[in-house]
This record gives sequence, C-alpha cells and structure tokens, in this order.
Amino acid sequence: MCVKYVFFIITGNANYFHYTKQGGSPVIDGVDDAKEMVNTRQACTLLGISDSYQMGIFRILAGILHLGNVEFASRDSDSCTVPPKHEPLTIFCDLMGVEYEEMAHWLCHRKLATATETYIKPISKLHAINARDALAKHIYANLFNWIVDHVNKALHATVKQHSFIGVLDIYGFETFEINSFEQFCINYANEKLQQQFNMHVFKLEQEEYMKEQIPWTLIDFYDNQPCINLIEAKMGVLDLLDEECKMPKGSDDSWAQKLYNTHLNKCALFEKPRMSNKAFIIKHFADKVEYQCEGFLEKNKDTVYEEQIRVLKSSKKFKLLPELFQDEEKVLSPTSAAPSGRVPLTRMPVKPAKARPGQASKEHKKTVGHQFRNSLHLLMETLNATTPHYVRCIKPNDFKFPFTFDEKRAVQQLRACGVLETIRISAAGFPSRWTYQEFFSRYRVLMKQRDVLGDRKQTCKNVLEKLIQDKDKYQFGKTKIFFRAGQVAYLEKIRADKLRAACIRIQKTIRGWLMRKKYMRMRKAAITIQRHVRGYQARCYAKFLRRTRAAITIQKFQRMYVVRKRYQCMRDATIALQALLRGYMVRNKYQMMLREHKSVVIQKHVRGWLARRRYRRTLRAIVYLQCCYRRMMAKRELKKLKIEARSVERYKKLHIGLENKIMQLQRKIDEQNKEYKSLLEKMNNLEITYSTETEKLRSDVERLRTSEEEAKNATNRVLSLQEEIAKLRKELHQTQSEKKSIEERADKYKHETEQLVSELKEQNSLLKTEKEELNRRIHDQAREITESMEKKLVEETKQLELDLNDERLRYQNLLNEFSRLEERYDDLKDEMNLMVSIPKPGHKRTDSTHSSNESEYTFSSEITEAEDLPLRMEEPSEKKAALDMSLFLKLQKRVSELEQEKQSLQDELDRKEEQALRAKAKEEERPPIRGAELEYESLKRQELESENKKLKNELNELQKALTETRAPEVTAPGAPAYRVLLDQLTSVSEELEVRKEEVLILRSQLVSQKEAIQPKHTMTDATILLEDVQKMKDKGEIAQAYIGLKETNRLLESQLQSQKKSHENELESLRGEIQSLKEENNRQQQLLAQNLQLPPEARIEASLQHEITRLTNENLDLMEQLEKQDKTVRKLKKQLKVFAKKIGELEVGQMENISPGQIIDEPIRPVNIPRKEKDFQGMLEYKKEDEQKLVKNLILELKPRGVAVNLIPGLPAYILFMCVRHADYLNDDQKVRSLLTSTINGIKKVLKKRGDDFETVSFWLSNTCRFLHCLKQYSGEEGFMKHNTPRQNEHCLTNFDLAEYRQVLSDLAIQIYQQLVRVLENILQPMIVSGMLEHETIQGVSGVKPTGLRKRTSSIADEGTYTLDSIIRQLNSFHSVMCQHGMDPELIKQVVKQMFYIIGAITLNNLLLRKDMCSWSKGMQIRYNVSQLEEWLRDKNLMNSGAKETLEPLIQAAQLLQVKKKTDEDAEAICSMCNALTTAQIVKVLNLYTPVNEFEERVLVSFIRTIQVRLRDRKDSPQLLMDAKHIFPVTFPFNPSSLALETIQIPASLGLGFISRV
Repeated sequence: MCVKYVFFIITGNANYFHYTKQGGSPVIDGVDDAKEMVNTRQACTLLGISDSYQMGIFRILAGILHLGNVEFASRDSDSCTVPPKHEPLTIFCDLMGVEYEEMAHWLCHRKLATATETYIKPISKLHAINARDALAKHIYANLFNWIVDHVNKALHATVKQHSFIGVLDIYGFETFEINSFEQFCINYANEKLQQQFNMHVFKLEQEEYMKEQIPWTLIDFYDNQPCINLIEAKMGVLDLLDEECKMPKGSDDSWAQKLYNTHLNKCALFEKPRMSNKAFIIKHFADKVEYQCEGFLEKNKDTVYEEQIRVLKSSKKFKLLPELFQDEEKVLSPTSAAPSGRVPLTRMPVKPAKARPGQASKEHKKTVGHQFRNSLHLLMETLNATTPHYVRCIKPNDFKFPFTFDEKRAVQQLRACGVLETIRISAAGFPSRWTYQEFFSRYRVLMKQRDVLGDRKQTCKNVLEKLIQDKDKYQFGKTKIFFRAGQVAYLEKIRADKLRAACIRIQKTIRGWLMRKKYMRMRKAAITIQRHVRGYQARCYAKFLRRTRAAITIQKFQRMYVVRKRYQCMRDATIALQALLRGYMVRNKYQMMLREHKSVVIQKHVRGWLARRRYRRTLRAIVYLQCCYRRMMAKRELKKLKIEARSVERYKKLHIGLENKIMQLQRKIDEQNKEYKSLLEKMNNLEITYSTETEKLRSDVERLRTSEEEAKNATNRVLSLQEEIAKLRKELHQTQSEKKSIEERADKYKHETEQLVSELKEQNSLLKTEKEELNRRIHDQAREITESMEKKLVEETKQLELDLNDERLRYQNLLNEFSRLEERYDDLKDEMNLMVSIPKPGHKRTDSTHSSNESEYTFSSEITEAEDLPLRMEEPSEKKAALDMSLFLKLQKRVSELEQEKQSLQDELDRKEEQALRAKAKEEERPPIRGAELEYESLKRQELESENKKLKNELNELQKALTETRAPEVTAPGAPAYRVLLDQLTSVSEELEVRKEEVLILRSQLVSQKEAIQPKHTMTDATILLEDVQKMKDKGEIAQAYIGLKETNRLLESQLQSQKKSHENELESLRGEIQSLKEENNRQQQLLAQNLQLPPEARIEASLQHEITRLTNENLDLMEQLEKQDKTVRKLKKQLKVFAKKIGELEVGQMENISPGQIIDEPIRPVNIPRKEKDFQGMLEYKKEDEQKLVKNLILELKPRGVAVNLIPGLPAYILFMCVRHADYLNDDQKVRSLLTSTINGIKKVLKKRGDDFETVSFWLSNTCRFLHCLKQYSGEEGFMKHNTPRQNEHCLTNFDLAEYRQVLSDLAIQIYQQLVRVLENILQPMIVSGMLEHETIQGVSGVKPTGLRKRTSSIADEGTYTLDSIIRQLNSFHSVMCQHGMDPELIKQVVKQMFYIIGAITLNNLLLRKDMCSWSKGMQIRYNVSQLEEWLRDKNLMNSGAKETLEPLIQAAQLLQVKKKTDEDAEAICSMCNALTTAQIVKVLNLYTPVNEFEERVLVSFIRTIQVRLRDRKDSPQLLMDAKHIFPVTFPFNPSSLALETIQIPASLGLGFISRV
C-alpha cells in the first residue's frame, strides 16, 4: 500500500497538490527532477540514512501533500465537517498509519479544558483549514529537524572541535504587491543581519585601521537600529501582535488600530496607507514595504492542537512518525538550531485536559513571532562570536530572462544590501593585509641578498618602496602592512613573473638540447628524402615542358584560323547593316525637316493674327478705362476748385492784402532757411578748423613742454640778456635820433651814417664779448644747479625706495599675521563644530565631515558677507568674521593705492631726472648762439598758450550759451540768441586770424632783430646788416620793433616766473600729498594695531564703526557726484531732443523736395552668404553647476608632477582665466565672483592640505602669479597692453574691472610665497649647519682640534650627515622644480635670494654660538663653501638676483677669522672690512676665536677693546644673532605672456570634458 502511494507521488503531477501548485510554475527549465531525485538518494545513503528511512521520509512527505488536499464542508458558521470517505484524508491516514475517523474528528473539533471539566467544541471552516496547515508545517518541521540531527550525527568526529564553519543562507529583502506575516519576518531578519553586517564591515574594519594607527577618515553609514526598535522593542509591532493574540476576541483590525494609535505620527519609520485601514507601512533600510494585517494573528498563533499530535503519535504501523515527535524537545534546543542555520518554529498547541507542568508547557505557549525573535537573537550571538564572510547575490532581472540586465533593479539591490558603502570603504580602505613575517616569507623571492636586513619591518618597507612607487597604495601599521585593492595581485604577478622567468630559463635550456638532437636526426633524414624527390620532380618537369611547348604550337595555328574566319564574316555583315541603317536615318531626317518648315510657316501667320486681335482688344479697353478715370478725377477736381474758389473769394473780401503779406513772410522764411543753412555750414567749417587748430596747438604745446625744462635752465641767462637789451635800447634810442637826422639829410650825411654803422659794429663786438662771458657764467651756474638737483633727486629717490620697501615689508607682515589669524580662526571654528557635533545620550550621531565642509568655504562666505555689512550687524558671532575680512580688504586697498601713488611719484622723479640729464646734454652740445632761438621758442610758446586760452574761453562761453538755452524757440534760426552765437563765432574766427598774423609778424621782427644783434665775424654779415639798416626807411619801424621786443621780454619774464611758481607749487603739493599719505598710512596701521590688541568683539565693533563712518562719507560724495551727473544727463537729453527735432524737420523738408516718382522700391537681389570657419575666441564655456567639478579636477585633485612634465607651464591659470573671460563676455557678475572665490578657496584648501610639499606650493605660486598676470594683461589698461599683439588686445575684459580681485590674488600669492619660504627653511635647516660648518669640504685643513673643548656629538648619524653637495643638490632640485612649473624669472631670483639669506643667517648664528667653529681653518672652509655657492649662482645666471649680498655677513665673518688681529692697522682694516657685521657680532667672533695649532695665537683683550673703541660711533643694532625667520618683501613684476589663448588645447587627462572652447 505504501509503495503504491509513494510511486503515485513520485510519478504524479505537481499541479494536483494544493501545496505545490500555488506557485503556478512547478517545472524549472533545464532541471531534470528524476536525476535530482537519484542524486538526493545517493547523498542520503552517503550520510548514513538507510533505504527504509528514505522510504519513510518520502512517505511522510507524500502524506503532507495529501493532507494539503483535504477539504472541509461548513455546517454553519461555527462548525464544519470532512466529507465522508474523502480520498486525500484516506490516503494520508493510510500513509501515516492512523485511524480515519479519529483524524477526521479532530480536524474539525478541539478540546477545551477548564478547572473542573473538559469540553469538545467544533471549529469553523477557516479555523479547520488553519489547523490543517499548521499540522502539515509541524510535521514538516519535525522531519527537517530529524534529518538535520542524523546528518550531524553522521558528520560528527571523535576529535575535539575548536572551531567550525557555518553557512547561513537567507532570503533577501522581500516586497510584493501583498506582503504578509512571512515577508514581515524575513525583512525583520534582514534588518538584524544588515545591522550585524554594518557593525562588522564598517565599524570593525575602521577600528582595525585605528588600532594599527593608519591615517583614516571615518565613513558614516546608515544605522537601522530605529527600525529594529520599532519591530522588537517594548510596545513594538511584535509585542503588540503577541498581546493581541492573547486577547480572547483579538482580530487583525483591532491589532491594526493599536498599531496606528501607538506609532502613527510618533515614529518616522511607521506610516499608514491613505486608502486602507488594514495595512501599515514600515520604512526598512532598503525600501518602504506595505504589510496587509489580514492573517497576521492566525499565522502568529500557528495553532497545532494537541489531540492531532496525539493521534499521530499513536501510529503503530509507521515507526518513523512517533520517533519524530519523541525528539521534539531535542529539536527545540538552541544548540541544534544554531548550526543548522534555520529558524525552527514550534507551533502553539492547545493545552490538553491535564496540562503538563514544567518548562515545556511554557515553551508551547510562545507565539511564532516570539520564537522567531528568540531564534534570531541566538543566531546573532553565534554570528557575533564568529568571523563572518559575506556573499551578496544580485538578481539581474525579476523575470529570470537570460542576457537581460535591469540597471535600476541592480542599483536598488546594491543600495539595499549596503554594497555601495562597502565599495566606498574598499576604494578608500585597505582590504588586503599581511603581517611583516608573512610578507617577508611570501615575497622573499623578490628581494636581493643586500636588501635583507635584521629588522623584518624595515626590510619590508625598503622592498615595498622599490616595488610600488605610489606610497598611497599601502600603509605600514604596527604589526601589519595594509594594501589597497589590486596591490597584492600586482605583487603576486611580479612574484609569479620572476618564478616563471626562472622556470622558463631551465625549461628553455633542456628543451633546446632535446629539440636540437631531434632536429639533427630529422634534418639528416629530410636531406636524403629531398635528394630523391627533387630528382624525380626535375625529370617530370622536363617532360612536362616539352609536351607543353608542342601543344602551344598546335593551338597557335588552330586558333588563328578560327578567329580570322569569324572576323571576315562579322565584317561583311556589319557593312551591310550600316548601309541600310544610314539610308533609313537620312530619309527620316529629311521628312522631319520638311514637316517642321511647313509647320513654322503656319504658326507664323496664326500667331500674328492672334497677337493683332489681342492688341486691338486691349487698346480699346485701356482707352475706355482712361476716359472713365479721367472723367471721374476731373469731376472731383472741379468740385474741389469750386469749393476753394468760394472760400478764397470770401477770404479775400474779409482780409484784403493778406496775400502779399503771406508771400513776403514765405520769402523771409526761405531767406532765413538759406541763412540758417549757410550759418550751419560755417559753424561746421569753424568746428573743423577749430579741431584742426586745436590738434596743432596740442602738438605744439606737447613739443613746447619738452623745451620747458630748457627754458627754466635759461632763466638766469635771460636776466643777463635783459641787461644787454637795456643797453641796446639806449643805443637804439641814439640810433633813432641819428636816423632821423640822417633821413632829413639823406643825401648830405650818408658818410656819417657809414661811420655810425662802424661804431655800431664795434659796440656789437664789445657786446659779444660781454655776452660770451655772461653765457659762461650762466653755464657754470646751470651746471652747479643741475648737480645739486641730481644729488637731491638721488637722495630723495633712495629715501622713497627705502620707505616703499619698509611699507611693503610692513604690509606683507600684516598679511602674514592676518593669514595666521585666519588659520587660527578656522581651527577654532573646526574645534567648535567638533564640540557641537559630539553625540549626546539619546541623540543621533552627526556627520563627521560636516565641520571640514564648512571650513572649506569660509573665505567665500566672508567675501559675500562683506558686501552686506550695514544690513547684517546683528547676526551671530560666527558671521562677524567677515567684518575683519572687509576691514582688511579696505586697508589692503588703501595700502595698494599708497603704493601706486608712491610709484607714480617715483616715476615722476625719474622723469624729472632724465629731463635734467637730457637738458644738460643739450646745453653741452648747443653753441652759445642758441640764446636767441630759445627766446624765440619761448615767445612762440607763450603766444600760442595765450591764443589757446582765449579760444578755450570763447568755446566755453559758446557751450555754456548752448547748454543754458532750454527752449527750442531760443535756438531756432533767426532767434536773438542764435544770432549772438553766430556773431561770437565769426568774431572768434576773425580774432584768431588776426592773432595768427600778429604772431607771424612778431616772429619775423624778433628773428630779424636777433640776427641783427648777433655778432658777425665775416664781411658778409656786415653787408647784410647794412642792407637791413638801409631797408628800414620808415621812421616808425625801429621804434615798433623796439617796443615789440620790450613787450616780448616782459611777457617772457612773466611767463617764466609763473612757470617757476607753478613748478614750485606743484612740488609743494606733491610733498604735501606724500606727507598726507604717510600720515594716513600710519593712522591706518595704528588703527589696525589697536584692533589687533583689542578682544575679538571689541575689534569687530571698532572696525565696524570705522567702516560705517568711511562708507557714509563715501556714499555722500558719490551721491553728490550722482546728482551732478543726473543734471548733466538731463540737460544733454533736452539738447539732444532739440537737435533731433531740427534734424527731423530738415529731413522732412528734403523729403518734400523729392518727387514721388523717384522713390521706387528696387528688388533685392538674393545674396549668397558664405559660412565662415569657426574661429576660437580664447574662452572656455562651462555650466554653473559644473563649477565645483571644475575646481575639483583643476585644483583639488591635480597632481603638479604630471602637469609640470606633460603640459605647458601655467595651464591651470590659463584655463581659469579663459573661464573668467567667458563669464565676463556673458556679463554675469555672479558667475565671475563665484568662480574667482571658488578658485581662491580651492588654492587655499590645497595648500592647507599639502602645504608641506615644495612641488605643490611652487606649482600653485607659479599658477597664481600667471593668473594674476593674465588678469593684468587682459584688463584693458594701457600700461599692461604695451607688449600685447592685436589679437591679444581683442581678448581683453570688457564688462568688469577686477582690480580688487587682482589685489586679493596678489595677497594670496604673497601668502603662498611665505609658505614656500617656510617649506624651504624646513628642508634646508637640517642641512645648513652640517654642510656649511661641520663637514670638511677641504680635507686636512682643520688639522688637530683645539684642546680643552668638549667633544660635540652630532644629532644626526654618520650615514645621515649632510654635506655641501647635499645643499647644492637640494638647491638644484628647487631650481629645476620652479623652472618646470614656469615660475617668473624675477620671482625665482627672489626665492634664491631668500634661500641664500637663510643659509647665511643660520650659518652665522651657529658660528657665533659655537666656540669650536671659530678658527682660521674653519674660516677657510666657510670661504670655500661660499665660493661653491657663488659658482652655483653663476651657473644658473642668478648673480644679479641679490643673493650674493645676503651672504656678505658670513663672508666677512670668515674673513675676520683669517685676517691678522694684532696691530692697530689690523683693527682699522677689520673696522673698514666688516661693515655688514654689527659691533656685537665682531666682538663675539674675536672672543670665540680659538687657535687649533701652534702657528695661531689668541686675540688679545686690548685688541678687542681697540675694536670696540673704533666701532663706538657706528649706529647698528645691538642684536647678536641674525633674524633667520626674516622674509624679504616680495614683488611680482608684470610678466606678459606671448601665448595666444585661442591656441590652448585642454588635454583629456585633466577630466574637463564638461567645458568647451568658444
């Protein structure tokens, strides 16, 4: 019977059973059930389960399947029954060996036990179905536990187990359309396991890094403890479910209401669906899941009635079944549940008539949820006690389709499993790790014998540095080496390659020997075979050639005959066809031509008749239309004329004589229009002539300004000339009287006139000698004045340069202090954020990276807040830092203005000095006879200036009159004001012409008079003078010339005096301005110093008050200027309206004169517009949202080494400037401000992160300077555009003035330079003392060490001692890095100067503090070392950098150690030689001087006192040591770039694909 049913179950269809057909797809493609069944039986046999037990297992499974098919019929609402002789139940009872009636009865009834009685109660159909399913699950669970128990027994070993390996296979996170109690339990288990996964993967992994002291930034991950608390905590979902199960009338609806009342709106992870009152939503770590409450209580109870179990235990025919229930207690134990990996659930049976005392009865009362929770806790304890490893299975799609990948579903699973956080840790962490001994044992193959040291840790470090170049790929812990992903595989590859190379070397030798032996045998046999085969082939080939030759001869003749015959036939046929075809074509062509000729004749006559008929019809129609239209127009004109005749006659009656008046007025209007046009043309001509004259005058004025200095030098000479002119006036007076007498007696006294001329010649010769003497004196005085002025200029220039350097040094020190305070402020802010972010009990932990993210953008927030200072006075204290920033920016701007003004004054002084030198050279080259020309030029200049002033005054009056006339009728043609203006213009033009003529006449008279006065050395000069005198026949000409010369001299004297006064006033004003600027600068520095001494709150208030006052004053001034500009704009607008109205009237008048027939719209010919090739404008376009990506890729993550080697220098600066150009082109101020602020913040962040790396600091100093130079070069200012190409001038910024940002970038460059100097100092400081003092560069010079001195121990081991070569190598490294980064040559010189100052200062300070170093031999060593440094400067072409001068104190100290120190002459030589050393330093070296051999002597105390006496008057610092921390003020000379922006290409390695060239 059993065998028959088992056979039925195995061969039956799975769709027959209720438990197997619910999935809808019982067949799996590619799976053979029969084969799997055979494999299962073999496995059971292998594990010790006999065939009888296997058949028993199959029998129980078959019974469970049939039990699932049992159906119930309802009697009423509270009772049901099994149909009689129900086949599934009959088969189940037969298989289990139990009674049918008893099982049927207890499936439909239950027993209730009270304190006194026992009741049997029927159950409803729903309860019966649930009881049936619970019984099936209970049997199946016990069978599963029995199988597991037997498998464990079979695998049990007698050896004691210290550890075990368990495999836990769980369902993943489940969410369906309908989710019930099963999905709830599975998701609850997944929540617990995910929490354990987070604890293990994230927390323990990071704790391992912390324990090994690996640099690590903690990564935050999702904590699902609130969700677990919602499920399992007190008053949680499971707790409320168990409570509802205990209620007598508990239901799913009441349980749902309890959930809503307890957790809704109180827990963020619990929600209620909108359209349902029987469901709830829980936000799991993976997704939201909606659970249906229906069936939760029944599934949680999972009631198994004790009577049903008792019936199964009473089975006599089936021994395996009672055995399952006897081992139930054993299955329920925790020890059996844990290794199996499953969660055994014991159903809750109804208490029998007599309850069993003890713990077992209590266990039966537990619900499924409670048991599930306990089992899950036990599983968590087991997992926490072991070392778990995880395998995540990801479904490619939900439909099990091959070669189909659903990206969204996969990402959802990855996010749900926490794989993304795992990837983050794997990417940032070190998944592979080795102990030092394991690493040494594994990779000993890769080490050479000399690499193996006694210290395994150091050996591993040395080997890894050689094998893996990138130090970021591994980290050394206390006991382990940590590797990033892929590095162990790389090491294994190297190891395998080395082993493979060794194996290949062995194999190639052996295989080569074997193959050579085999090859020699094969070669010998092959040669023999080839010999015989080749002979046979040659004989066959010869026979083949003979036969082929004979066959070709036969074929040749045969083919010739056949082809010739075929050709003759084809030729004859072709000729016949051509004759016929050509005749046919000619006949057809003749017929066609004949037909065409006849048809043309017919068409000609027909078309002529049609055209004549159409023309006659059209002509008649047109004539008729013209008649009608003309008749209509004539009627209209007649009517209009009649109306006009009536109106004119009446008007003539009323106003007799008005016509003549109108005609006269019209004539006047025409005349005024003509006059207006003529005046307008005159005015335009006058404007043109005025503009040309003004330009000429300007050019003359510019030319005369150059001669102004020469006129100043000739002032004293003019005084002497005035004396000569006075004498000449007396002589002219005598000559006038004599001339009058000579003219009256012209014929009689001609001889007397010649005597007078001879006397005048003698007097002129005397005047000439006196004039030469005066000129000599004037030259001497001018030379003395020039020399004194040059000395004063040189002294003032030096003083200004010193003041400028002091101001620059003070400003850079303030900037350094500010940057230090800013860093301190950022650190304090980070500490405050960390203190705030410390998690309190019961609070949620915040992100550990929050503070760092806030500190990254401190600078940008300060800049933006500085614009709104007056409106944000009451905000929190953390925003008040912007006030300090704004104050500093204003002071910075003020200091820059002072520097610019000082620079302008310096340029002015240089220009004056150059003019003085140029005037001196001209005076030396100019002969004495240039005095008259100077007077002529000065006179000409004065006249031109007077004319220019008059013209300017007249023009100003004219403009004032035009601007003040607001009414249009005032400026209309014919108005009084208009005529006055025209009269003024004409008078001005006439006055200008008259003045020009007078100037020309005066010039000619003056030149002639000067030439007459000048001494002549030849007879030709005398004859010319005689002719001139004879020509002056008019009595009044000499008097007029004399009076003109007198007035000219007076005018010249007054002009020179005024120029001198103006020059002195200008100098006084410039000095006063310099003094005021100094006072303002001192005041600002005092204010800044006071603010720095005040506490932060008081400092902020003081700076705020100062800024408010200054801004208020500036706002008032700007408002006044704005009001003036508004008035001017309104006047200009009104004037523009008047002129526009006049121009419109003129255009209307001109349009009326044009006949309508002249206005014809010509057709527009279509123009072909060629397409130009794209021309890049040197701009880069990017989106606003890509700004952070741009800063990240170009600044934060850019490696200087790769950029310096592979790309052009300064490429990041060019890219940033091209982006700024595009933002300027778009006129987007927000984008420009944001980009510049982000750039500055990014550079600061990089320098803060990698500020100890010289390459990084040098790279960003070079790029910051290049960015600053680009902003200057393309700013549009003329001073920066001198060296630009026309194309570069087109690329200048058009909308924004970035002068303030240039100042901010300059300050940033200063900060980077100071940071670079600090890095240099940190690198060089350990090398300087050892390389410059302690190491003996010249061996054997030091000789024996001085006696009586302590033996100094070096702080560095012998193998780590630095030499001079180490210093020079380091200097070469610094210089090559700076050159690779494209740093400006002037800036490199300043860096080298600072490096040499550090070397000299530290060396000299150690020399002053160490007695064993003050000897003659050590002085020689120092001189040699300094000469090597100077040789390095010469090799690098840096001798003009000023670096050598910084070593002067060290050189003088070395010389002081080597010179004689005995006599007074030696003391005098020392005092004159050591001018760079202070008195204290000289005395200290002399006191410390110690001889090292018998040829040297100590310095006497009397000699030292002599030195002190001689140096007593020297004013120097009493400080003994040099300030090694001193930093010279840095300047950034403008260095334009010749690189064209449009030619710059962006390499793909930078990752800037989101920006595009424009």
